[in-house]
Amino acid sequence: MTDIREPTVISPAREGESVDEERIAVVIEDEEDIRSLLSTVLAQAGFTVHGAADGESGVELVRRHQPIVTTLDVNMPGMDGFEAAKRIRAVSTTYIVMLSARTEEIDALQGLEAGADDYVSKPFRPRELRARIDAMLRRPRQHLAAPSPAAPATMAESVAPPTTWLEHQGLRLNPATRIATVDDLELELTRSEFDILADLLTAGRRVRGKSDLALMLRGETYTGAEFVSDSDARAIEVHVANLRRKLGESPAAPRWIETVRGVGYRLTAP
Repeated sequence: MTDIREPTVISPAREGESVDEERIAVVIEDEEDIRSLLSTVLAQAGFTVHGAADGESGVELVRRHQPIVTTLDVNMPGMDGFEAAKRIRAVSTTYIVMLSARTEEIDALQGLEAGADDYVSKPFRPRELRARIDAMLRRPRQHLAAPSPAAPATMAESVAPPTTWLEHQGLRLNPATRIATVDDLELELTRSEFDILADLLTAGRRVRGKSDLALMLRGETYTGAEFVSDSDARAIEVHVANLRRKLGESPAAPRWIETVRGVGYRLTAP
């Protein structure tokens, strides 16, 4: 049965912070003690937290508050986390962190395919979760409106910070405005898909390994000391597969993204 209790709200006081700077998070978790723990972790990180005990209520909270971050349990009565993630993705660009006691790789991949940005196994360490969220927040969040690529610059645009379009064979991407188009049609990409595509466009014909891309999504650079698991590498494969599907290209005859077997990916030759 749907839980219709009032959502948990934790609003930490942040001296000197304006309303525009307020950070919002939604916690969707049916176990009250875990929901309370997650709310506390996020509140300590400076978020105003709204909590829901089921998927349906959680999706509505996301729709209403448009949070920066949403944590989402997989195993919930009624609407499970996978379905909730798909519905959230239809109405919000929030970062989605899935949490689950399921440790099978296929579950993590299913979560990523549903639109999650990260997948954390239970039991989790609050410090690790906080670090993952901090890494995500270092990546641009908002999907901003932008003029048509062919539109002339206005006076307002002429004094705005310069933006650069990355281009390759009809594919155009603007890192500053978070806009990507293919043959002048805008693409609806998750943050991870957008960031992978931007990284590949920047690298050009240089090969980007799966480990490189995984570290990039975590906000890290390779120094030789980082650990990238097989699951992390597999997650990159899932993100690239989803990206190719949205681009409408075949891995066997790619127009934009070429697989370098056993290594990673690069742009196709002009």
